[in-house]
Amino acid sequence: MDMIAAREKISAIRTNIETVMVGKANEIELMLVAMAAGGHVLIEDAPGTGKTTLAKALAASISGVFKRVQFTPDLLPTDLTGVNVYNPKTGDFVFRQGGLFTNILLADEINRATPRTQSGLLECMEEGQISIDGETYKLEPPYFVIATQNPIETQGTFPLPEAQLDRFLMQIKLGYTTKSGEADVIERFILKSPLQTLDSIVTVTEWMQIKQAVSTVTIHRDLCEYIADLAAHTRENTNVALGVSPRASLALARAAQAYALVNGRDFVKPDDIKHLAPYVWTHRLVMRGAARANVKGEVIAAALAQVTVPTEDTLGDIL
Repeated sequence: MDMIAAREKISAIRTNIETVMVGKANEIELMLVAMAAGGHVLIEDAPGTGKTTLAKALAASISGVFKRVQFTPDLLPTDLTGVNVYNPKTGDFVFRQGGLFTNILLADEINRATPRTQSGLLECMEEGQISIDGETYKLEPPYFVIATQNPIETQGTFPLPEAQLDRFLMQIKLGYTTKSGEADVIERFILKSPLQTLDSIVTVTEWMQIKQAVSTVTIHRDLCEYIADLAAHTRENTNVALGVSPRASLALARAAQAYALVNGRDFVKPDDIKHLAPYVWTHRLVMRGAARANVKGEVIAAALAQVTVPTEDTLGDIL
């Protein structure tokens, strides 16, 4: 699929989702960017802000397999990955697939499951496969995990460890919509949920072609060095115990390529990187004991403010 066709398909998906989600153009765009880049998204916000609705609207727009798993303290790893079940009639063990076997997975309230259960997502999110009793099962692409968590309620929850957080390309917040937007939501949903009539816009094959188009987006060597400089700055901050990793730098570069495609360009601009860095990097930082959690955003902001941005003199051949 060429760049123009990919942009048109993405624009159609965005318009489709906006019939359900009001006033969330940036968040919808970020979700599409993450999925096109081959990553996963963690949505953290208060109850009732539309986390699950956004996930369902995206899944409905792509004609793949969608599954929703409600994470609870009694959820077992085998509920996610699957288990070999003994068949007394044949005397053999038969593999029964778990909830992870899908194209788009909504892991609802992921932090309510135990760390042992949360770890069942690590392999599938990173490698697109699941290993059970020595057997490896490949997951059908595209594979996209949308996890939600409520930061307000902490009782009965298990914070995601750094290894799990690092598997998410982005962490986003939805927040409350405007007064006018909230009135629109009431008007649209008061009689019947528009989710029930949401149409599929692209097939799985078409979406995979869009993902392939992302890799053709040009990112200049100077922009790669810019990302590396930003990463180094986070590691040197005195409030940071563990800065972003090289994997995080690569994630930002891939997200910037997808962002450029979503916005109809075949090249990455410095502004793409500056816009995406807070979403891609903030949740990956590990702060020192005395530092507050909200300092993470300040660390990224300081890096963006202090690191020299490549100019048109060096990027002129692509801008």
